[in-house]
Amino acid sequence: MRTGRPLLAAAALAVVTTATAYVLGPGAGQSPAESEKRTALTAADDAAAAACKADARHPKRELRGVWIATTQNIDWPSKPGLSPARQRAEYVKILDAAAKRNLNAVFVQVRPASDALYKSSLEPWTQYLTGKAGKDPGWDPLPFLVDEAHKRGMEFHAWFNPYRASYGDSTAKLPAGHPARKHPDWVVKYGGRLYYNPGLPAVRHHVTKVITDVVSRYDIDGVHFDDYFYPYPVAGQKFDDSAAFAKYGHGKKLAAWRRANVNTLVAEVDKAVHATKDYVKFGISPFGIWRNKSNDPSGSDTAGMSAYDSIYADTRAWIKAGTVDYVLPQLYWPRGHKLADYNTLVSWWSDEVKGTDVQLYIGQGLYRVGAKDDRTWRKPGELAAEVRVNREHKQVDGEVYFSAKNLLANPLGSVDRVVKDHYGRPALLPLMEERGGTAPPPPSGAEAAGSRISWTPSRGARAYAVYEVPKSGKDCYRTDARNLVAVVTSPSFTARSEGTYLITALDRLEHESKAVKVKVEAV
Repeated sequence: MRTGRPLLAAAALAVVTTATAYVLGPGAGQSPAESEKRTALTAADDAAAAACKADARHPKRELRGVWIATTQNIDWPSKPGLSPARQRAEYVKILDAAAKRNLNAVFVQVRPASDALYKSSLEPWTQYLTGKAGKDPGWDPLPFLVDEAHKRGMEFHAWFNPYRASYGDSTAKLPAGHPARKHPDWVVKYGGRLYYNPGLPAVRHHVTKVITDVVSRYDIDGVHFDDYFYPYPVAGQKFDDSAAFAKYGHGKKLAAWRRANVNTLVAEVDKAVHATKDYVKFGISPFGIWRNKSNDPSGSDTAGMSAYDSIYADTRAWIKAGTVDYVLPQLYWPRGHKLADYNTLVSWWSDEVKGTDVQLYIGQGLYRVGAKDDRTWRKPGELAAEVRVNREHKQVDGEVYFSAKNLLANPLGSVDRVVKDHYGRPALLPLMEERGGTAPPPPSGAEAAGSRISWTPSRGARAYAVYEVPKSGKDCYRTDARNLVAVVTSPSFTARSEGTYLITALDRLEHESKAVKVKVEAV
């Protein structure tokens, strides 16, 4: 089990607030009668919520994310060499599409191959911004990328590839100052590419240093690894790490040593991230099959590639050791697949995290929708059906879609189907208590002027949840999201209809305050 530490200072997480709110707190200036009335309303709200039965169609908390791949310009920017203004416009278009569909997290690739999508003294600028590796694009995109996500109430997870050094196999062609060019002994040529050798302590130190640098300098919410550890097997080729194995193997078998190298890096990154900013989450999106039952009785009843045996990624060890906050297995097979059935794998992963503090999200193969090689993926409702399967497993806390360009393309209308069936309301993020945080004070001074509701910002709040109380008066805001109409980052909201609204304050980890009521009498 992981051991969390409380956040050092709520003020460090606060949005800009008025001096009065900071010094006197919410409710400053209220008469005793007003304060007592609000307390009574809150008690009534709690009693009502206790009588509510959760509506499974509208979970209160659910991570809904999308991967934004920068490598090879898969998602963003759409091509190298675009102006900063065009790059910003393309990114905003992706975020607006995600927000429209009630998504609440983005996973943006900031280090595709030992390069940087941000200003770095440790690695060169990525070629995917300008078309030339090492060339300064004239701006640092990362603050903008983070801020735009936060403006829309979304978490920003910085996605790193730990071991890929170059898509080519020549250190001489890398920019001057590139770590692989400065330390050619760090890399292994394999499959026409360069990889950092996971068996070298110097490599682990460098990777951890790169990640710590980003965590310390940017306001990110998470550090994210994908499924690339030791390279995927290439027929007829050998990953030559024999010298490192001879020096550091210490009597282990090669496969066990390789897994231990990855496990060590994961543990070191986990420790470094949380030592730098305890509230930043660290998670990994592994290949969807840990091991097959034919390899190991505790594996899944599948017959695909084993990440444990082929790329030396032992996700089960990370879960047991608690060196990740979440796992996000890439389950890119449909229901009923002969070698890797989606239903089977969701059940297997659910069992693996059961009883631990590690959260489970599912990687959804949006890019596979409409694929000609699989009849099931030609069904518009397959993706929505998979989300329904996720919700049938209480250990599953959400899903992330690969990838952003497919979100925009909406193949076969599949994204619209997911939204219609499952994302009709916003959702708060799953709580991760071990990352600290605490509910802010409730908003104060809430009032309505026509259709516009406004309030005084709460100390420590980064966003606010807005609920519309149904005409029946039955308020279930603490139970589910059936009445959640918006998550906003500014202290105001424009109502679409007359009625009673509830406003709560959220810290950056989305601990939620008690609610205050506001009545809108004219729209």
